[in-house]
Amino acid sequence: MPKLKTRKGVSKRFKITGKGKLKRSHANAGHILTKKSTKQKRGLRKSGLVNNADVPRMKRMLGA
Repeated sequence: MPKLKTRKGVSKRFKITGKGKLKRSHANAGHILTKKSTKQKRGLRKSGLVNNADVPRMKRMLGA
C-alpha cells in the first residue's frame, strides 16, 4: 500500500505534542476585535487541544 500524503492545510494548522495530542489555535482572533473584550482576546491567544473525537481523523490527515 502506498504512503499517505500529508494534507498541507492541516499540517499548517495543527501540531502534534510530545504526548501525541493535537495542538490548535483558537478561531475568531483574526479580525473584528473591537467588540470582543480584552479577557476574551487574551484567551484566544492561547492554544487549545483538538477534541478527542476528531483526533484519529486529524492524525490520518497528518500522516502520523
